[in-house]
Amino acid sequence: MKKTIITVVGTDKVGIIAKVCNYLAENQINILDISQTIVQGYFNMMMIVNAEETAKDLAAISKELNQIGEEIGVLIRVQHEDIFNKMHRI
Repeated sequence: MKKTIITVVGTDKVGIIAKVCNYLAENQINILDISQTIVQGYFNMMMIVNAEETAKDLAAISKELNQIGEEIGVLIRVQHEDIFNKMHRI
């Protein structure tokens, strides 16, 4: 399985989850787990997805989600699971 970690951070507004999830569905990327919180108006979401079925590589997914993030005013980061784990290792 090709697990990927997607994080979304920014000021809360209507449609953030919808925009990201629509992109994932259109590109055959399955959401395995999702956590979302709002703290004093700041939106934070972390998703673990399976990108095995998509025809796009990680760089293309990252670029396109980054563009969506710019459109809606949030920061979207995409990382392969292995890189995410190594970066957050204590």
